[in-house]
Formats: sequence, C-alpha cells, structure tokens
Amino acid sequence: MKRETQNILLILLGGALLKITVNGDYLRYVKPAQQPWIIAGGAVMVTLGAVAIVRDLLAARAVAAVSGDVHAHDHNTRSAWLLMVPVLAVFLVAPPALGADSVTRTEARAPQSASASNAAAFPPLPAGDVVPLEVNEFVSRAGWDKSGTLNGRTVRLSGFVVHNEGNTMLARLVIGCCAADAYPITVRLVGEGVSGFGDDTWLEVTGTVVPGTAVRENSYTPDLTLTSVRQVPTPKDPYEY
Repeated sequence: MKRETQNILLILLGGALLKITVNGDYLRYVKPAQQPWIIAGGAVMVTLGAVAIVRDLLAARAVAAVSGDVHAHDHNTRSAWLLMVPVLAVFLVAPPALGADSVTRTEARAPQSASASNAAAFPPLPAGDVVPLEVNEFVSRAGWDKSGTLNGRTVRLSGFVVHNEGNTMLARLVIGCCAADAYPITVRLVGEGVSGFGDDTWLEVTGTVVPGTAVRENSYTPDLTLTSVRQVPTPKDPYEY
C-alpha cells in the first residue's frame, strides 16, 4: 500500500470516528464514558494523516521541481484517491447495534453484580402504581432477592423482542466496556399482546413478576405477566451497564 493510500485511509478512519461520536452512533459499540477517548483518537488520526499528506506533497513537489517529472506524481495521487472509494463506503456506513441474533447465540445469565453472596439486601422499590426499572435490575431482583421486593408490584421495562424455542422474550444486552463484552439478559413475556412483534422490535411493557421463575436452569429468565404492551422507537443508547 502506497503512502498516499495509507494517509488517506488514516484520515477516513479518524473522520468516521468523529462522525459516529457527533451523531451518537458510537453508543452502538461502547458505553457513554468512552466518548472523550473516541473524539481524541479520531482527531489524532485526522491530524496525523493530514500532516503526512502535506509533508509528502511538499517533498514530491521539491523532487518534481528538480527532475521535471510532475505528471507522474499527479497520476499516482489520482489513482490513490480512486482506491479510496470502496474504503470510504465501508468506514462511513455504521453497522447496527447488537440485537436478537446475539441473544439467541449467547446464553442469558444473571447480571454480573448479582450473586448468592450479595443478594441479602435489595432496597425496597419506590412508591407508585408502576415502577420503571432497567431489565438488568429486574432480573437481578427476580433471581436473587429473597425478600420479594418485586412480588405484587407492577413494573415497566423496555427492550427488544427475541423469539426462542416458542417463547417471546424481552431482552437487553449489558456491556462493561464495549459491545465485545456484551452479554444478554432476558425476560419471558406471558400473556396477550406480543404475538405480532418480530425480532428486534423495541417494546415498552408493564406487568408483574411470576415469583420463583428466574432460576439457574432457565438462565435466570423470569416470567413477566403482562398488563400492557406498546411499541417504542429504538433508543439511541440500546445497552444497559
């Protein structure tokens, strides 16, 4: 690969990082706390690539002025730009966030913060007819809370639909740093109203937990008896932490 191609590729990659940071697409891959590092990395790449291109152009002009071979350099530069057309398409089209396919290929489990040793004390849920919870917290309480703080309480959850082995589940992916370490948490939806939604459809549901259904044998997937279901737009930040 020629130096011109390497430098242009560096600028494209840095520009792509800055682009996904500005429009929020970076949340498909990393947690929000990583934003400053992505901006810094993209800016450094663009700067290094631009400086290298300017330096090479000045050096080439100096050589051309001595040898008189200006046309050859211009031809090679145009060829390098043509090689960047497919690369430009690759780096500026952001892949989607992980979804239902990742859930069906990876066994769900209880959130990493939950364990038999620290499950003794879950605080009571706040007052209210409907309590909004992250799926992460709901699954933790359903699987490990011995005091039954979820029992009889109506909760509101949001996530995407996954169909697996005849069950309709609400799922979220939890990440510690980036999408590479993501693992799924799932809730089995029980009741009417979810049969018409396909995989990766985002829903907001309300319902009550079926006590004792989140166990090791079903990968800590509690049952939620539904009281309402509605489709919602895909959130900008699709993961939980």
